[in-house]
Amino acid sequence: MKVLVAVKRVIDANIKVRVRQDGSGVETANVKMAMNPFCEIAVEEAVRMAEAGLADEVVLVSAGPQQTQETLRTGLAMGADRAIHIVTHETLEPLAVAKLLAAVAARENPGMIVLGKQAIDDDCNQTGQMLAALLGWSQGTFASKVVIDGDTATVTREVDGGLETIAIKMPAVVTTDLRLNEPRYATLPNIMKSKKKPIDPLTADELGVNITPRLEVLKVEEPATRAAGLKLETAEELVEKLVNEAGVL
Repeated sequence: MKVLVAVKRVIDANIKVRVRQDGSGVETANVKMAMNPFCEIAVEEAVRMAEAGLADEVVLVSAGPQQTQETLRTGLAMGADRAIHIVTHETLEPLAVAKLLAAVAARENPGMIVLGKQAIDDDCNQTGQMLAALLGWSQGTFASKVVIDGDTATVTREVDGGLETIAIKMPAVVTTDLRLNEPRYATLPNIMKSKKKPIDPLTADELGVNITPRLEVLKVEEPATRAAGLKLETAEELVEKLVNEAGVL
């Protein structure tokens, strides 16, 4: 079985995000970038499938500018076999990404597609579901455990009420949650080996996908600064504030 893993290049999770002065978006120039944390979990899960003999090949795919290849190299150093780089310079919406992945899936014919449940930059949580709908495949979202048995995958999902376990037919789309696994660190020998692994370039035109944005961002603002709290001496003062200022009593 071939496993296709979608990864995304985002601002490093440890960096404080700054909004551009014109309010058109967040500042990405001269900012440290990294693989989306949920995508790291997806890569790790696919590599574990290969190590367990459940997958014959792990193929990464990502869309973005030339620098996206750095993110793909990270995934290759973790143990993926090869990568596909869809070269784009436009801002991609979830539907466009889903269509690109569906076109790649038609070429690669994987048995499973694994991707993070969401990206930490836009938090859309839409691509996996849209991809499954476009392909007409089964889907197991928010996965905290995946067990493959023949042409069936048992997926434990993290839902609002706790955990839900479902059995889905392959091929399938699986989106990863935080508790699925702990991604490995790439070792120096594997980092060196990753430099020799192939990254195949593609374009949206070659895939026959229209990635023209359907949405217009009007303005991006930083959240309001939280006001400092008050330190009160007595319970009477607290009650007075709650009644006369907060109006909650």
